[in-house]
Amino acid sequence: MLLKIFSAIVAVVALFLGYVAFQPAVGTISRSLTIPAPPEQVFPHVNELKKWEAWSPWAKLDPYAKATFEGPDTGVGSAMSWAGNSEVGEGKMTIVESDPAKRVKYRIDFIKPFTNTSDADFQFEPEGSGTKVTWTMTGERPFFARAMCILFQADKMVGETFEKGLASLSAVSSAKPG
Repeated sequence: MLLKIFSAIVAVVALFLGYVAFQPAVGTISRSLTIPAPPEQVFPHVNELKKWEAWSPWAKLDPYAKATFEGPDTGVGSAMSWAGNSEVGEGKMTIVESDPAKRVKYRIDFIKPFTNTSDADFQFEPEGSGTKVTWTMTGERPFFARAMCILFQADKMVGETFEKGLASLSAVSSAKPG
């Protein structure tokens, strides 16, 4: 009886590892939202890293996280390093492309809780009187990361965080000055 249970466990683990092995080595998570503001009004909130705290979903997870900035205030070369609790981790985000009111691309170097590099991209497309904002993150996924993505449903978990961030970005972008 114990041999049958052990054999079943080994078979399940082997099937899972085989499934993980056939998952793509590069992962992509993407979410979109139409914001009721023109691209020129939304773009600065993404292109200036000091404005991220007002809408970033991670800023809400750890209000005591420390952020430091380097480079220009906006656009290519602007960088933000952060260190926070276990939900926020530690890393550095650098703007590597900036096309006014159209696109901002970042390189994100994660340090904690794991070391990894990903690319994040914000696309701004006029849609009616608003802007369709698409937030995408792409990164290499070694075997262990692929297994974790499956076990913790990374697309659902990170995607929901992106959705919260886009909703907050909408709120700060469409707010009337004053």
